[in-house]
Amino acid sequence: MTAYPQSGLYAITDEHLLPDDKSMYDTVERMLEGGAGILQYRDKSDDHDKRLRQALMLKELCHRYQIPFIINDDIELTLESGADGVHLGQQDDVLMKARNRLGQQHIIGISCNGDLNLARTAQRDGADYVAFGRMFPTRTKADALPCELSVLSEASTELKVPIVAIGGITLDNAPQLVAAGARQLAVINNLITAPDVTQRARAFCDLLA
Repeated sequence: MTAYPQSGLYAITDEHLLPDDKSMYDTVERMLEGGAGILQYRDKSDDHDKRLRQALMLKELCHRYQIPFIINDDIELTLESGADGVHLGQQDDVLMKARNRLGQQHIIGISCNGDLNLARTAQRDGADYVAFGRMFPTRTKADALPCELSVLSEASTELKVPIVAIGGITLDNAPQLVAAGARQLAVINNLITAPDVTQRARAFCDLLA
């Protein structure tokens, strides 16, 4: 399994922006060429065959670039594809159940919305990283509750696990997140839709250097 980094660009796919295998593969490879340090495969469809096929494809690509490959919210697909880990929402016992199913070698990340107490619990229970957001309005998850910058600042001084900021992040607003303590920026739209995905990935990485 590929180790989880302490900082870097956390790239996330989108089944609507990348609707087929070729666009998915080509765009992700450009992200990785630009220095993305983590990739999460996010596909909320019910097409299991497609999801497994793409997960296997992207896992091989990520491992060629020696970065961890994370599955969004699907423990079984994580196991089936041989992914490095899974990203889950914060629910009762979700982390412990995932750890029991996956074992210690897999990465488990937990969404904590804007709640520092949830992040404290996740760290205590063995999460490998915690994610806060949405930081800004986002089309990907329009109903997500906002997270205050002050939560990032408090988390960065208190928590030992890596802190990921997510939600509506662009090159213009990312510097304030880094200043507040985020060491990883999770980006979807502003990365995938960039005229030059590799250049955009490099620009995000430069902010985190």
